[in-house]
Amino acid sequence: MPHIELPEGLPGISSAFAFRPETAKPLRALAEALLRGPSPLTSGEREMIAAFVSTRNDCYFCQISHRAAAAHHLGGNYELVDAVRFNYPDAPVSPKLKALLAIAAKVQQGGKNVTSEDIGKARAEGATDLEIHDTVLIAAAFCMYNRYVDGLATVAPTDPKSYDEMGKKMPIAATSNPASAAPPSLVAHARVRSFRKTGNGKENRGADPLVCGTPSSRCVIKIQALAPHGFQAMGKLSRARACACRAANSAFTPSPALRTACGSCA
Repeated sequence: MPHIELPEGLPGISSAFAFRPETAKPLRALAEALLRGPSPLTSGEREMIAAFVSTRNDCYFCQISHRAAAAHHLGGNYELVDAVRFNYPDAPVSPKLKALLAIAAKVQQGGKNVTSEDIGKARAEGATDLEIHDTVLIAAAFCMYNRYVDGLATVAPTDPKSYDEMGKKMPIAATSNPASAAPPSLVAHARVRSFRKTGNGKENRGADPLVCGTPSSRCVIKIQALAPHGFQAMGKLSRARACACRAANSAFTPSPALRTACGSCA
């Protein structure tokens, strides 16, 4: 039985979200960005990290729901997910993912347990700074989610089929290529232009634009990559342009793609 009067009929964290929508919105957005936003790690890998940490925290709802999500992102391969959850050093995954899981395990114990040697091992296996960052943040965030779920004693279904259905409904992210998460040194290879839509809403220059916010927004930011690194997560779109964009439309709500490219629009 929950410790407080949570809405009935909602499993796990969804009941806590329904109880406090104001805090649910940023918590949902964080999970969405971590698990299904642009990243060089696949959604399946990120869901496995979430399930792995949740298993170590003994949070039944989170470990079983994210186990199902990971399995469905990996073609229904529950055996692989369980191998990672219970014995990752011997699991049939890449050495790089094992090194990242070792970091996640240390974060679950306490952030200060992560050592420079742990980071060095991950880098030696090919992990990028972005992959290390995302692993640490997923592990840290799921310690919070796990304790949120269990600290309120939310109700967790016991029927495995219900979790399988949850896993099927979680979308697979359009994962970016590792090269597309370009470090700041590559920003010089990109040309950034801002302009307004024409009267008929069409554009005749360069690549497809990223439209800031709602369809009614008049301001468009266009990013055209000149090197073969793509535009996602370039990280240094001009703050001045972004602020001008926001000022041009008081109802401005940046799109996820624009947030990725421009930290000042978050």
